[in-house]
Amino acid sequence: MDESITTLKSDTISRCGTILLRVATLLMSTGANTGRIRTTVNRIAGAFEYQADMHISQRVITLTLFDDQDNAVFSSLKKTPPHIVNFSIISGISRMSWRVIEENWSPDEIETELNRLSALPHYPRLAILTFVGFAGAGFCRLADGSIIDMLFVFLASFSGLFIRQEAVKANFNPYLCVYFASSVAALVAGLAVKTGLGDAGNHAFVTSVLFLIPGVPLINSISDIVDGNIQNGITRGVNGLIFSFSIALGVLTATLIYGF
Repeated sequence: MDESITTLKSDTISRCGTILLRVATLLMSTGANTGRIRTTVNRIAGAFEYQADMHISQRVITLTLFDDQDNAVFSSLKKTPPHIVNFSIISGISRMSWRVIEENWSPDEIETELNRLSALPHYPRLAILTFVGFAGAGFCRLADGSIIDMLFVFLASFSGLFIRQEAVKANFNPYLCVYFASSVAALVAGLAVKTGLGDAGNHAFVTSVLFLIPGVPLINSISDIVDGNIQNGITRGVNGLIFSFSIALGVLTATLIYGF
């Protein structure tokens, strides 16, 4: 009888640890900073009367659970999936973590909610391309670009993002995906300058690649460093800088082609 109870408790601990690792890796891969990951996992672990100790990196998360007597009852690691920013999943997991406490959710209910969040549909591809194009045109207008410049930036942003999505599908290196997108966007926008249709300020050319700026990695980098998560902060900062270099290299390629 005692053995069956011990086995049942062991299975429950293992399942709880597996769920917490899934929560942590989901948050990391969708763009959460390190502090949010620790806070959310500890909140859920506390609801099951465990204390979580984690080592969080960009590629792997290690989790150890301790009981109320500081005995390690679970230890494992899990690789993070490819990083794709998704704020819907981040906010959904945050709300779920509070409901786990307030409504005493079981592991089954948590898994069901995680499955639901993971299966949330993305916006239609055409809608994303179109609104990113409008955003680029808006940036161009803020930079005093003309209507013609705005049209070229819309086409440049639309085309650049399309190329990046196709490159990602073809499993190219992420930095190469950004380089391809930057090159195409700058080439399309450069037509406004090359043909003389745009104004003399090169507003279209300058603002055509703004949709590629790695805002989330750079913001998370500063946030992690301020919170004391130096390793992740530096990693994210360097990652953001390499993305920025890829953008600049794409613009340079277009500049050399057009001879600006």
